[in-house]
Amino acid sequence: MSSVRRKDVKGSVRHFTPAWFAVNMGTGAVSILFQNYPYGNETDGMRVMSAIFFFLNLLLFVIFTTTTILRYIAFPDIWSLMIRHPVQSLYLGCFPMGGATILTVAITLFYNTYGFGGTGFLYTIWAFWWLDVAVSILCCWALIHVAFVYQDHSLKTMTAVWVLPVVSLIVASSTGDVIASAMHPISPVHALITVTFCVFMVSIGLSLALMILTIYLYRLMVHGPPPGASVISCFVPLGPTGQAGFSFLLIGQIFQKFLPVAGSISPFLGSTQIGEIIYGVCVCIGFGLWSLSTMWLIYALLGVQQVVRQSRFPFKVPFWGLIFPNGVYANLTIELYRVFNARFFRVWGAIYGAITLALWTAVFLRTLWMVRYGEIFEAPCLEDIDMGVTPLCQRSNEKRNGELVDANGKALDMNAPVSGTSSALKGAPAEGSEDAH
Repeated sequence: MSSVRRKDVKGSVRHFTPAWFAVNMGTGAVSILFQNYPYGNETDGMRVMSAIFFFLNLLLFVIFTTTTILRYIAFPDIWSLMIRHPVQSLYLGCFPMGGATILTVAITLFYNTYGFGGTGFLYTIWAFWWLDVAVSILCCWALIHVAFVYQDHSLKTMTAVWVLPVVSLIVASSTGDVIASAMHPISPVHALITVTFCVFMVSIGLSLALMILTIYLYRLMVHGPPPGASVISCFVPLGPTGQAGFSFLLIGQIFQKFLPVAGSISPFLGSTQIGEIIYGVCVCIGFGLWSLSTMWLIYALLGVQQVVRQSRFPFKVPFWGLIFPNGVYANLTIELYRVFNARFFRVWGAIYGAITLALWTAVFLRTLWMVRYGEIFEAPCLEDIDMGVTPLCQRSNEKRNGELVDANGKALDMNAPVSGTSSALKGAPAEGSEDAH
């Protein structure tokens, strides 16, 4: 494992990785929780707290985006290294997800509650949402394709962060549901287009996520929990399952209000019962995904306690991966309370929401402490270069027909030594190791 070194401003920018956008995801999830909390969510105090987290999230998003742009302008070669890294590139999916949380609160708090900006503000947020959708689609298809072609992966080094590129579609879907609900009184057509596209996105995102999580479950059964700080990724499965469940609940509520479409000649859209049928199906799917999230929560807690009892590991940026998955699980639980009017979901959602806020506070304070000297800024490929080791990004050459090939199209010998490493790829820091983050 590479030693942690202090860095100046230039070094911090150089080592600023996409994983930092997980901070936006976590902060946005907490802001949404204040809006959705089952006790006192309509009080001025809760709304003020939601607004505070919103503006903090917006400020951080602008800072992180600016820093990222400066990073690739000042150090253009880093982009190629980052995009070929089997872990760093996956965190690019955090960028649209962090932005989506900002758009969600902008609608639920400022537009729905205070009527801020009127129709113009709503359509501005809608335009930004379509931009977020485009980036999410790019992350889902392009990053998965890059993993197919340019990166080397193995079952043993796999972590749950594999799902990050596809979860971006699910998060964009839930944000679109919120926008569609607000837009319906103004333009039913635009609202119906929006929610229909949300169904398209959540269907693809959830399907891919479940495929990946099936592989991940097999990896846990064969190799056990990821070692060191990577065990934190065990909470990541709560993200796609919890957020998809929340999205389906919103989709059901929207179609219940939207359908049937008056004057429609479509036997589907014009059916008098179709809205209620879709709502019932979506509630069942939402509860099923909550059950699946609860299963992954228990596995995550068991895995973390197992690894923590065996060893200690340093605090790193991926710790922010704790906040968003737990936040969306709490949010789904609270939404199920509103659907079923069940006291259990209300109490459990409130407790878990408070736990998520406590986690955010602890991680935020620790991050502030380490940012002072730049110790928390670490880019694995660059750490390797700084130590005179061939970076994993350069060792992961292009794949061809299931095997790795070099720039000349010659198949690589996986047992051949590489300067500074034991083999062309397998001697590299594992995805599940601390250096991989």
